Amino acid sequence: MSLLEQLLKKKEKLAVVGLGYVGMPLAVAFSKKLDVIGYDSDEHKVELCNKGIDPTREAGDVAIRNAPMIFSSDESILKKARFIIVTVPTPINPDHTPDLIPIEEASRAVGRNLQNGAIVVYESTVYPGVTEDICVPLLEHESGMKCGKDFKIGYSPERTNPGDKIHRLDTIIKIVSGMDEESLDIVAHVYELVALAGVHRVSCIKVAEAAKVIENSQRDINIAFMNELSIIFHKMEIDTREVLEAAGTKWNFLNFQPGLVGGHCVGVDPYYLTTKAAQLGYHSRVILSGRSINDNMGRYVAENIVKGLIKNGKRVKDAQVAILGFTFKENCQDIRNTKVMDIVKELWEYGVKVLLVDDVADIREAKRLYEVDIVSLRDMKKSDAIAVCVQHQIFRNLSVDWFNHYYKDEHKILFDIKGIYKKEQFLTAGYFYWRL
Repeated sequence: MSLLEQLLKKKEKLAVVGLGYVGMPLAVAFSKKLDVIGYDSDEHKVELCNKGIDPTREAGDVAIRNAPMIFSSDESILKKARFIIVTVPTPINPDHTPDLIPIEEASRAVGRNLQNGAIVVYESTVYPGVTEDICVPLLEHESGMKCGKDFKIGYSPERTNPGDKIHRLDTIIKIVSGMDEESLDIVAHVYELVALAGVHRVSCIKVAEAAKVIENSQRDINIAFMNELSIIFHKMEIDTREVLEAAGTKWNFLNFQPGLVGGHCVGVDPYYLTTKAAQLGYHSRVILSGRSINDNMGRYVAENIVKGLIKNGKRVKDAQVAILGFTFKENCQDIRNTKVMDIVKELWEYGVKVLLVDDVADIREAKRLYEVDIVSLRDMKKSDAIAVCVQHQIFRNLSVDWFNHYYKDEHKILFDIKGIYKKEQFLTAGYFYWRL
Protein backbone atom coordinates (compact mmCIF):
# COMPACT_ATOMS: atom_id res chain seq x y z
CA MET A 1 0.00 0.00 0.00
CA SER A 2 1.46 3.38 -1.03
CA LEU A 3 1.92 6.27 1.39
CA LEU A 4 -0.89 8.14 -0.39
CA GLU A 5 -3.28 5.23 0.14
CA GLN A 6 -2.24 4.96 3.78
CA LEU A 7 -2.93 8.66 4.28
CA LEU A 8 -6.33 8.43 2.59
CA LYS A 9 -7.30 5.39 4.69
CA LYS A 10 -6.00 7.24 7.77
CA LYS A 11 -3.48 4.55 8.58
CA GLU A 12 -0.81 7.29 8.48
CA LYS A 13 -0.91 10.95 9.50
CA LEU A 14 0.08 14.24 7.91
CA ALA A 15 1.79 16.87 10.06
CA VAL A 16 2.09 20.61 9.48
CA VAL A 17 5.07 22.22 11.20
CA GLY A 18 4.42 25.90 11.89
CA LEU A 19 0.88 27.11 12.57
CA GLY A 20 1.17 30.61 11.16
CA TYR A 21 -0.58 32.39 8.32
CA VAL A 22 0.48 29.64 5.93
CA GLY A 23 0.40 26.55 8.11
CA MET A 24 -2.91 27.09 9.87
CA PRO A 25 -5.19 27.27 6.79
CA LEU A 26 -3.21 24.41 5.24
CA ALA A 27 -3.63 22.17 8.29
CA VAL A 28 -7.35 22.93 8.51
CA ALA A 29 -7.83 22.16 4.81
CA PHE A 30 -6.02 18.83 5.03
CA SER A 31 -7.91 17.87 8.21
CA LYS A 32 -11.08 17.62 6.12
CA LYS A 33 -9.51 14.74 4.19
CA LEU A 34 -6.77 13.22 6.35
CA ASP A 35 -5.65 12.69 9.93
CA VAL A 36 -3.64 15.83 10.67
CA ILE A 37 -1.22 16.96 13.36
CA GLY A 38 -0.61 20.68 13.81
CA TYR A 39 2.75 21.32 15.47
CA ASP A 40 4.21 24.64 16.59
CA SER A 41 6.98 25.33 19.10
CA ASP A 42 5.01 28.33 20.40
CA GLU A 43 3.14 26.96 23.42
CA HIS A 44 0.86 29.99 23.66
CA LYS A 45 -0.24 29.60 20.06
CA VAL A 46 -0.98 25.90 20.55
CA GLU A 47 -2.87 26.68 23.75
CA LEU A 48 -5.12 29.07 21.82
CA CYS A 49 -5.71 26.47 19.11
CA ASN A 50 -6.73 23.88 21.69
CA LYS A 51 -9.24 26.43 23.04
CA GLY A 52 -10.72 26.81 19.58
CA ILE A 53 -9.14 30.20 18.90
CA ASP A 54 -7.34 30.85 15.62
CA PRO A 55 -4.29 32.99 16.50
CA THR A 56 -3.83 33.94 12.84
CA ARG A 57 -7.48 34.80 12.08
CA GLU A 58 -6.91 33.22 8.66
CA ALA A 59 -8.91 30.02 9.10
CA GLY A 60 -11.27 31.38 11.75
CA ASP A 61 -12.25 30.15 15.21
CA VAL A 62 -15.15 28.03 13.94
CA ALA A 63 -12.88 26.20 11.52
CA ILE A 64 -10.36 25.55 14.28
CA ARG A 65 -13.00 24.21 16.63
CA ASN A 66 -14.47 21.96 13.94
CA ALA A 67 -11.15 20.71 12.57
CA PRO A 68 -10.61 17.05 13.59
CA MET A 69 -6.91 17.48 14.27
CA ILE A 70 -4.33 17.42 17.04
CA PHE A 71 -2.50 20.61 18.10
CA SER A 72 0.75 20.21 20.01
CA SER A 73 3.95 22.02 20.95
CA ASP A 74 5.67 18.71 21.79
CA GLU A 75 7.89 17.85 18.84
CA SER A 76 7.80 14.13 19.63
CA ILE A 77 4.28 14.05 18.24
CA LEU A 78 5.87 14.28 14.78
CA LYS A 79 6.87 10.63 15.20
CA LYS A 80 3.26 9.79 14.40
CA ALA A 81 3.41 11.38 10.93
CA ARG A 82 4.94 10.15 7.69
CA PHE A 83 4.03 13.10 5.49
CA ILE A 84 5.37 16.30 7.03
CA ILE A 85 4.96 19.83 5.67
CA VAL A 86 7.23 22.59 6.99
CA THR A 87 5.70 26.09 6.84
CA VAL A 88 7.89 28.15 9.16
CA PRO A 89 8.80 31.78 8.33
CA THR A 90 12.03 32.71 6.53
CA PRO A 91 12.82 36.30 7.60
CA ILE A 92 15.94 38.38 6.99
CA ASN A 93 18.65 39.68 9.30
CA PRO A 94 19.25 43.41 9.90
CA ASP A 95 21.93 43.31 7.16
CA HIS A 96 19.32 41.95 4.70
CA THR A 97 20.85 38.46 4.55
CA PRO A 98 18.56 35.43 4.89
CA ASP A 99 17.77 34.34 8.43
CA LEU A 100 17.53 30.58 8.06
CA ILE A 101 17.38 29.85 11.80
CA PRO A 102 13.61 29.09 11.85
CA ILE A 103 13.82 26.62 8.96
CA GLU A 104 17.00 25.08 10.37
CA GLU A 105 15.41 24.60 13.80
CA ALA A 106 12.30 23.12 12.21
CA SER A 107 14.45 20.73 10.16
CA ARG A 108 16.26 19.59 13.29
CA ALA A 109 12.98 19.00 15.11
CA VAL A 110 11.60 17.02 12.18
CA GLY A 111 14.86 15.08 11.87
CA ARG A 112 14.84 14.08 15.53
CA ASN A 113 11.41 12.54 15.04
CA LEU A 114 11.60 11.36 11.44
CA GLN A 115 10.18 7.96 10.58
CA ASN A 116 11.50 5.62 7.92
CA GLY A 117 9.65 6.03 4.64
CA ALA A 118 8.49 9.56 5.42
CA ILE A 119 8.23 12.45 2.96
CA VAL A 120 9.17 15.95 4.13
CA VAL A 121 7.84 18.85 2.05
CA TYR A 122 8.99 22.43 2.57
CA GLU A 123 6.75 25.42 1.80
CA SER A 124 8.91 28.20 3.28
CA THR A 125 10.21 30.70 0.74
CA VAL A 126 13.94 30.24 0.18
CA TYR A 127 16.57 30.74 -2.50
CA PRO A 128 17.21 27.80 -4.85
CA GLY A 129 19.26 25.15 -3.08
CA VAL A 130 18.23 25.66 0.55
CA THR A 131 16.00 22.57 0.73
CA GLU A 132 18.62 20.18 -0.63
CA ASP A 133 21.83 21.85 0.55
CA ILE A 134 20.84 23.03 4.02
CA CYS A 135 17.67 21.25 5.18
CA VAL A 136 18.49 17.73 3.98
CA PRO A 137 21.87 17.52 5.82
CA LEU A 138 20.10 18.59 9.02
CA LEU A 139 17.39 15.97 8.55
CA GLU A 140 20.04 13.31 7.92
CA HIS A 141 22.21 14.34 10.86
CA GLU A 142 19.35 14.39 13.38
CA SER A 143 17.64 11.23 12.14
CA GLY A 144 20.69 9.14 11.30
CA MET A 145 18.94 8.24 8.05
CA LYS A 146 19.81 8.82 4.39
CA CYS A 147 17.73 11.00 2.09
CA GLY A 148 16.59 9.08 -0.97
CA LYS A 149 16.95 5.75 0.81
CA ASP A 150 15.17 6.12 4.15
CA PHE A 151 13.09 9.24 3.51
CA LYS A 152 12.36 11.64 0.67
CA ILE A 153 11.79 15.36 0.26
CA GLY A 154 9.71 17.73 -1.81
CA TYR A 155 9.03 21.44 -2.13
CA SER A 156 5.73 23.22 -2.73
CA PRO A 157 6.03 26.99 -2.29
CA GLU A 158 3.30 28.70 -0.32
CA ARG A 159 1.16 31.23 -2.13
CA THR A 160 -0.91 32.35 0.83
CA ASN A 161 -1.98 35.97 0.75
CA PRO A 162 -2.96 36.98 4.33
CA GLY A 163 -6.29 38.75 4.51
CA ASP A 164 -7.18 37.79 0.92
CA LYS A 165 -10.57 36.08 0.82
CA ILE A 166 -10.42 35.36 -2.93
CA HIS A 167 -7.01 33.84 -3.59
CA ARG A 168 -7.17 30.98 -1.11
CA LEU A 169 -5.62 27.53 -1.00
CA ASP A 170 -8.58 25.99 -2.81
CA THR A 171 -8.63 28.59 -5.60
CA ILE A 172 -4.97 28.87 -6.60
CA ILE A 173 -2.71 26.55 -8.58
CA LYS A 174 -0.07 24.93 -6.37
CA ILE A 175 3.47 24.35 -7.62
CA VAL A 176 4.78 20.93 -6.55
CA SER A 177 8.17 19.25 -6.82
CA GLY A 178 9.96 16.19 -5.49
CA MET A 179 13.46 14.77 -5.40
CA ASP A 180 12.45 12.04 -7.88
CA GLU A 181 9.44 10.89 -9.89
CA GLU A 182 8.03 8.78 -7.06
CA SER A 183 8.14 11.59 -4.49
CA LEU A 184 6.82 14.12 -7.01
CA ASP A 185 3.86 11.88 -7.77
CA ILE A 186 2.96 11.43 -4.10
CA VAL A 187 3.42 15.13 -3.28
CA ALA A 188 1.28 16.13 -6.26
CA HIS A 189 -1.56 13.76 -5.36
CA VAL A 190 -1.53 14.80 -1.69
CA TYR A 191 -1.77 18.50 -2.57
CA GLU A 192 -4.49 17.84 -5.12
CA LEU A 193 -6.70 16.97 -2.15
CA VAL A 194 -6.78 20.65 -1.09
CA ALA A 195 -5.54 22.62 -4.12
CA LEU A 196 -8.76 22.27 -6.04
CA ALA A 197 -7.61 24.57 -8.85
CA GLY A 198 -4.89 22.03 -9.60
CA VAL A 199 -1.16 21.57 -9.21
CA HIS A 200 1.71 22.46 -11.50
CA ARG A 201 4.51 19.89 -11.52
CA VAL A 202 8.07 21.05 -12.09
CA SER A 203 11.15 18.99 -12.87
CA CYS A 204 13.15 19.61 -9.72
CA ILE A 205 13.07 21.26 -6.30
CA LYS A 206 15.32 24.18 -7.29
CA VAL A 207 12.93 25.21 -10.06
CA ALA A 208 10.06 25.33 -7.55
CA GLU A 209 12.18 27.35 -5.10
CA ALA A 210 13.17 29.78 -7.85
CA ALA A 211 9.60 30.19 -9.11
CA LYS A 212 8.41 31.28 -5.69
CA VAL A 213 11.21 33.72 -4.97
CA ILE A 214 10.77 35.55 -8.30
CA GLU A 215 7.00 35.91 -7.90
CA ASN A 216 7.43 38.41 -5.10
CA SER A 217 10.59 39.93 -6.57
CA GLN A 218 8.63 40.84 -9.69
CA ARG A 219 5.93 42.53 -7.65
CA ASP A 220 8.52 44.35 -5.56
CA ILE A 221 10.22 45.81 -8.64
CA ASN A 222 6.94 46.99 -10.16
CA ILE A 223 5.91 48.75 -6.94
CA ALA A 224 9.38 50.30 -6.67
CA PHE A 225 8.88 51.83 -10.13
CA MET A 226 5.57 53.32 -8.99
CA ASN A 227 7.20 54.68 -5.82
CA GLU A 228 9.97 56.30 -7.83
CA LEU A 229 7.39 57.86 -10.15
CA SER A 230 5.56 59.20 -7.10
CA ILE A 231 8.72 60.88 -5.82
CA ILE A 232 9.40 62.41 -9.24
CA PHE A 233 5.83 63.60 -9.81
CA HIS A 234 5.65 65.23 -6.36
CA LYS A 235 8.69 67.30 -7.30
CA MET A 236 6.85 68.28 -10.49
CA GLU A 237 3.68 69.04 -8.48
CA ILE A 238 1.74 66.47 -10.51
CA ASP A 239 -0.83 64.15 -8.92
CA THR A 240 0.53 60.60 -9.27
CA ARG A 241 -2.90 58.99 -9.00
CA GLU A 242 -4.21 61.04 -11.91
CA VAL A 243 -1.17 60.16 -14.03
CA LEU A 244 -1.61 56.43 -13.35
CA GLU A 245 -5.34 56.57 -14.11
CA ALA A 246 -4.56 58.21 -17.45
CA ALA A 247 -1.79 55.74 -18.31
CA GLY A 248 -4.05 52.88 -17.25
CA THR A 249 -6.36 53.51 -20.18
CA LYS A 250 -3.74 51.80 -22.39
CA TRP A 251 -4.54 48.10 -22.81
CA ASN A 252 -1.14 46.76 -21.72
CA PHE A 253 -0.33 49.16 -18.88
CA LEU A 254 0.35 47.25 -15.64
CA ASN A 255 -1.91 48.34 -12.81
CA PHE A 256 0.48 48.83 -9.88
CA GLN A 257 0.26 51.56 -7.25
CA PRO A 258 2.86 53.26 -5.04
CA GLY A 259 2.92 52.23 -1.40
CA LEU A 260 4.75 50.79 1.56
CA VAL A 261 6.24 47.37 0.83
CA GLY A 262 6.68 45.33 3.98
CA GLY A 263 5.53 41.99 5.32
CA HIS A 264 7.15 38.60 5.33
CA CYS A 265 7.10 38.05 1.54
CA VAL A 266 7.43 40.91 -0.96
CA GLY A 267 9.72 42.95 1.28
CA VAL A 268 11.87 39.95 2.17
CA ASP A 269 12.03 37.38 -0.63
CA PRO A 270 14.09 39.46 -3.10
CA TYR A 271 16.96 39.50 -0.59
CA TYR A 272 17.03 35.69 -0.62
CA LEU A 273 17.57 35.71 -4.37
CA THR A 274 20.15 38.51 -4.40
CA THR A 275 22.13 36.91 -1.55
CA LYS A 276 22.42 33.65 -3.47
CA ALA A 277 23.34 35.57 -6.62
CA ALA A 278 26.11 37.36 -4.69
CA GLN A 279 27.44 34.00 -3.48
CA LEU A 280 27.74 33.02 -7.13
CA GLY A 281 29.59 36.20 -7.99
CA TYR A 282 26.75 38.23 -9.49
CA HIS A 283 25.69 41.54 -7.99
CA SER A 284 22.02 42.23 -8.67
CA ARG A 285 21.28 45.67 -10.06
CA VAL A 286 17.58 45.80 -10.88
CA ILE A 287 16.32 43.81 -7.87
CA LEU A 288 18.48 45.61 -5.28
CA SER A 289 17.70 48.99 -6.81
CA GLY A 290 13.99 48.30 -6.37
CA ARG A 291 14.58 47.12 -2.81
CA SER A 292 16.49 50.30 -1.99
CA ILE A 293 13.61 52.48 -3.19
CA ASN A 294 10.98 50.50 -1.30
CA ASP A 295 13.04 50.24 1.88
CA ASN A 296 13.28 54.03 2.04
CA MET A 297 9.62 54.88 1.45
CA GLY A 298 8.84 54.98 5.17
CA ARG A 299 11.44 57.69 5.66
CA TYR A 300 10.14 59.54 2.59
CA VAL A 301 6.59 59.54 3.96
CA ALA A 302 7.75 60.69 7.41
CA GLU A 303 9.73 63.56 5.88
CA ASN A 304 6.64 64.71 4.00
CA ILE A 305 4.57 64.55 7.18
CA VAL A 306 7.11 66.83 8.85
CA LYS A 307 7.04 69.19 5.85
CA GLY A 308 3.25 69.23 6.03
CA LEU A 309 3.34 70.19 9.69
CA ILE A 310 5.75 73.03 8.95
CA LYS A 311 3.71 74.31 5.98
CA ASN A 312 0.69 74.54 8.25
CA GLY A 313 2.53 76.50 10.93
CA LYS A 314 2.83 73.59 13.33
CA ARG A 315 5.72 73.17 15.74
CA VAL A 316 7.29 69.84 14.82
CA LYS A 317 8.77 68.95 18.19
CA ASP A 318 6.04 67.52 20.45
CA ALA A 319 3.45 67.68 17.67
CA GLN A 320 1.13 64.67 17.76
CA VAL A 321 0.46 62.63 14.64
CA ALA A 322 -2.19 59.92 14.68
CA ILE A 323 -1.23 57.04 12.43
CA LEU A 324 -4.13 54.87 11.33
CA GLY A 325 -2.97 51.38 10.46
CA PHE A 326 0.10 49.49 11.65
CA THR A 327 -0.09 46.15 9.84
CA PHE A 328 1.96 45.47 6.71
CA LYS A 329 -1.20 45.25 4.57
CA GLU A 330 -4.92 45.86 4.72
CA ASN A 331 -7.44 43.69 6.60
CA CYS A 332 -4.71 41.50 8.06
CA GLN A 333 -3.41 41.41 11.63
CA ASP A 334 0.19 40.59 10.60
CA ILE A 335 2.67 43.27 11.70
CA ARG A 336 5.90 41.51 10.73
CA ASN A 337 8.28 43.80 8.82
CA THR A 338 5.66 46.54 8.66
CA LYS A 339 7.05 49.64 7.00
CA VAL A 340 4.69 51.79 9.07
CA MET A 341 7.24 51.29 11.84
CA ASP A 342 9.81 53.06 9.64
CA ILE A 343 7.50 56.08 9.56
CA VAL A 344 7.10 55.95 13.33
CA LYS A 345 10.85 55.75 13.99
CA GLU A 346 11.59 58.64 11.66
CA LEU A 347 8.91 60.81 13.27
CA TRP A 348 10.36 60.00 16.68
CA GLU A 349 13.71 61.28 15.42
CA TYR A 350 12.03 64.66 14.79
CA GLY A 351 10.54 64.69 18.28
CA VAL A 352 7.03 64.00 17.01
CA LYS A 353 4.63 62.12 19.29
CA VAL A 354 2.88 59.24 17.55
CA LEU A 355 -0.54 57.79 18.35
CA LEU A 356 -0.92 54.36 16.73
CA VAL A 357 -4.49 53.37 15.88
CA ASP A 358 -5.40 49.96 14.49
CA ASP A 359 -8.40 47.73 15.23
CA VAL A 360 -7.01 44.87 13.14
CA ALA A 361 -3.35 44.57 14.18
CA ASP A 362 -2.05 41.91 16.55
CA ILE A 363 -1.49 44.17 19.56
CA ARG A 364 0.40 41.52 21.52
CA GLU A 365 2.89 40.93 18.70
CA ALA A 366 3.32 44.67 18.11
CA LYS A 367 4.29 45.12 21.74
CA ARG A 368 6.66 42.15 21.63
CA LEU A 369 8.39 42.99 18.36
CA TYR A 370 8.38 46.80 18.39
CA GLU A 371 7.56 47.82 21.97
CA VAL A 372 4.72 50.07 20.81
CA ASP A 373 1.18 50.48 22.11
CA ILE A 374 -1.79 50.45 19.76
CA VAL A 375 -5.26 51.82 20.47
CA SER A 376 -8.57 51.27 18.68
CA LEU A 377 -10.58 53.88 16.77
CA ARG A 378 -12.87 54.36 19.75
CA ASP A 379 -9.84 55.62 21.72
CA MET A 380 -8.75 58.05 19.02
CA LYS A 381 -7.52 61.41 20.34
CA LYS A 382 -7.24 64.85 18.78
CA SER A 383 -3.97 65.32 16.93
CA ASP A 384 -2.09 67.89 14.87
CA ALA A 385 -2.14 65.63 11.81
CA ILE A 386 -3.55 62.26 10.77
CA ALA A 387 -1.82 59.77 8.50
CA VAL A 388 -3.84 56.83 7.15
CA CYS A 389 -1.18 54.29 6.26
CA VAL A 390 -3.15 51.08 5.76
CA GLN A 391 -6.42 50.77 3.87
CA HIS A 392 -8.30 48.55 6.33
CA GLN A 393 -11.98 48.37 5.47
CA ILE A 394 -12.78 50.01 8.81
CA PHE A 395 -10.76 53.06 7.70
CA ARG A 396 -12.16 53.20 4.17
CA ASN A 397 -15.58 54.06 5.56
CA LEU A 398 -14.42 57.14 7.49
CA SER A 399 -15.91 60.43 6.28
CA VAL A 400 -14.72 64.02 6.21
CA ASP A 401 -17.08 64.74 9.12
CA TRP A 402 -15.45 61.97 11.15
CA PHE A 403 -11.96 63.36 10.58
CA ASN A 404 -13.16 66.88 11.49
CA HIS A 405 -13.58 65.82 15.12
CA TYR A 406 -9.97 64.69 15.62
CA TYR A 407 -7.86 67.81 15.04
CA LYS A 408 -6.55 70.10 17.76
CA ASP A 409 -7.30 73.30 15.84
CA GLU A 410 -8.58 74.61 12.52
CA HIS A 411 -5.56 73.26 10.62
CA LYS A 412 -6.75 69.92 9.25
CA ILE A 413 -3.80 67.92 7.90
CA LEU A 414 -4.43 64.52 6.30
CA PHE A 415 -1.86 62.18 4.80
CA ASP A 416 -3.77 59.59 2.81
CA ILE A 417 -0.79 57.38 1.98
CA LYS A 418 -2.64 54.87 -0.22
CA GLY A 419 -5.10 57.35 -1.68
CA ILE A 420 -8.15 55.77 -0.05
CA TYR A 421 -10.30 58.90 -0.04
CA LYS A 422 -11.50 61.33 -2.67
CA LYS A 423 -8.95 64.11 -2.76
CA GLU A 424 -11.42 66.74 -3.95
CA GLN A 425 -13.74 66.24 -0.95
CA PHE A 426 -10.97 66.99 1.53
CA LEU A 427 -9.57 69.92 -0.44
CA THR A 428 -13.06 71.41 -0.64
CA ALA A 429 -13.36 71.00 3.14
CA GLY A 430 -10.20 73.08 3.61
CA TYR A 431 -7.82 70.24 4.34
CA PHE A 432 -4.12 70.04 3.62
CA TYR A 433 -4.18 66.73 1.77
CA TRP A 434 -1.20 64.59 0.64
CA ARG A 435 -0.96 61.13 -0.86
CA LEU A 436 1.69 59.06 -2.59
